[in-house]
Amino acid sequence: MSTTPSAPGHEMSFLEHLDELRSRLVRSAIAIAVMFVVGWFFADRIFNFLSVPVTAALAEAKAAQQLAVKSSGATDLLTIAAGTEIQYTFRAPVQLDGIEIPAGTTISARIEDAEDGKRTIVPTRPWGVGQRLFPAESPLPADLVAKATYAQPGDRLVIETVQGTFNLYVKVAFYTAIVFAMPFLLLQLWGFISPGLYAHERSYVIPFVGLGSICFGLGVFFAYTIAFPAACKYLIELGAGNFQPLINADEYFDLILFIMLGLGLVFQIPTVTYFLARLGLLTAGTLIKFWRYALIGIFLVAAVVSPTADIPNLLVFAAPMIALYTISVGIAWVFHRKRQTDEEYEAD
Repeated sequence: MSTTPSAPGHEMSFLEHLDELRSRLVRSAIAIAVMFVVGWFFADRIFNFLSVPVTAALAEAKAAQQLAVKSSGATDLLTIAAGTEIQYTFRAPVQLDGIEIPAGTTISARIEDAEDGKRTIVPTRPWGVGQRLFPAESPLPADLVAKATYAQPGDRLVIETVQGTFNLYVKVAFYTAIVFAMPFLLLQLWGFISPGLYAHERSYVIPFVGLGSICFGLGVFFAYTIAFPAACKYLIELGAGNFQPLINADEYFDLILFIMLGLGLVFQIPTVTYFLARLGLLTAGTLIKFWRYALIGIFLVAAVVSPTADIPNLLVFAAPMIALYTISVGIAWVFHRKRQTDEEYEAD
């Protein structure tokens, strides 16, 4: 016979609470560990999948603003259309007006036609070395051209340490395990809180776990396909004209993980609303009454989750939360029930 109490308010000792929590955490840890092993074998593929938004943004920046880099040396200027803006990088130290220009110095420049029918390179902004400033629109000497390459954003992420790839794949496998173990983790959460519910309320376990898993998946999907690509494209294009992006793979993973998990949790608004409405703790009227405060909270959360503070990206993150809040009003209106004891529920 089950010893589970039939009504909320069943008193458990402090040690019983700790033992229940311990057992739920142990089960959750085992589930995550199993999924971690699976995720480890696919960590490289998973990361390649997650890196698609940034590589796509880099490719767009390359096509729009930069030239292909040839590892063997400089690109033939005759193959470059006049008026093309490039990032001009000196491959070796050179002398210019008595000043040594260190190798690796990069300036913004433009390809132009020279009087001899060849092409020349014209800086588009003032640039300098140390205290010496060189003016814009002053063509560089022809003998310097062979000592330069024409740089662009790379289409691959970088790892800065020998063990960097291993550490990254461990993180990928771990968080992948959490995502795929989410239904089981929600089940354990329900198992921990259900003793405080009436017997008939414990039947909400399937909607709670099912709706929670679906909403979390929708949040992750929205982050990957819409929110993050929009933010990523904006951030890459913001500095593409002045800088050559070298994006650290570990930092990139932390960013996309924060956004995906953040929106995954944000998309739990309908789940929480359904659960509280079924328990009689939340009504549509309450949600409508406090919509102004909710709107402020939504924009605050969007400001935290969004990697930039510009209005377009902020709206990309805030708009789905506003839609979810609106949907939650409908959910509360449809599913709200006055809370009943087991006896009242059976009498109905």
